[in-house]
Amino acid sequence: MTPLTDLGLRLPEPVLDRPPGEAVPETEFIEAAMRWHFDPATGSPFWLRAAGDLGFDPRRDVHTIADLAKFPNLVDLLREVPVFDLVPRGYGPDPGIGGVFESGGTTGPPKRVVFLDDWFDWLIDYSLADLAARGSPTGVDWLAVTPSGPHMFGAFIERFVRRAGRLPFTIDLDPRWVKRVIAEGHADEADRYADHLIDQVRHVLRTQDIRVMVITPPLLERLARQDDLVELVRAKVRTVEWGGAHMDADTRSLYMTEIFPGASLYGRYGSTMILGAAVERHGLTADDPCVFDPPSPYITFSVVDPETLRPVEYGASGQVVMSHVSRSALLPNNLERDLATRVEPLPGSAQVGDSVADVRPVPVFGGETVVEGVY
Repeated sequence: MTPLTDLGLRLPEPVLDRPPGEAVPETEFIEAAMRWHFDPATGSPFWLRAAGDLGFDPRRDVHTIADLAKFPNLVDLLREVPVFDLVPRGYGPDPGIGGVFESGGTTGPPKRVVFLDDWFDWLIDYSLADLAARGSPTGVDWLAVTPSGPHMFGAFIERFVRRAGRLPFTIDLDPRWVKRVIAEGHADEADRYADHLIDQVRHVLRTQDIRVMVITPPLLERLARQDDLVELVRAKVRTVEWGGAHMDADTRSLYMTEIFPGASLYGRYGSTMILGAAVERHGLTADDPCVFDPPSPYITFSVVDPETLRPVEYGASGQVVMSHVSRSALLPNNLERDLATRVEPLPGSAQVGDSVADVRPVPVFGGETVVEGVY
């Protein structure tokens, strides 16, 4: 990558490049991000074009995570925008593209984002620290039963395993086809496709030394119906990570206490539109709600009343608003298709914004019926 100084561009402010786990001053971080993304020399063409229609100056008027609510939700524009227009100019002509990824297409044509290598590296370092804190095995073989292709989840896991594991085994999964056939009333076809996926899982588990498995909740539920697969997981797998769809509290408790009691089970909750995810809070038992703490201030959640868009009380249910702020991208104030319970951050933590629990999809979003399928 060409050094920014060689291009005559301003270097990014150090507060935007703190490593995972290091405390980040909220106001200093947000103000630095606004200067970066809305300076004509460093901002992306997308945001520099949008700036004239905002009705406020982010460099003057946005200072905190709460101020991100001033932004309109522009993610629907990501269905059509030329993706390279999302790359900040401050990265120069060789920004280091980690990948172009699309949303699941649950509520219409997919939206697209671009991952830069520096953000990919940050996200992997964050997840490595979490893995170590959970005592999960490293240097072992993983099985990822996740979407690949244009989807962030599978691509991240495969890249992550290069750092955390030994060999990544993957199952090819097309969630859009499953959602389409369900929406068209062909549930039997979706069932056949899911069985096809589980047959592939069986072959990998039977023949390979898998110690970590990443899987979506609908496919984990289908796996748990097969006695031979349950025995294979019990014999081999030490960590099961789930994500990509919701899991209710009773099912989670059953997995932890009866079906896979010898494995560490935890969830990951996020979205392509925040370029990442939050991991399940450490130390939760089968009787606790599944709480997700985001890596703020880069990724933040708020839980709001869907009618007024004002925050609900802690312990109350509302709709999730997500934001991503980093040197590589800005995607603020995105009303997601999920409902959740608003939870306070851990006492003493530096987290800003909300934690969330009991995540579940809204029935209808953007005028479209929400279909989860297998992802």
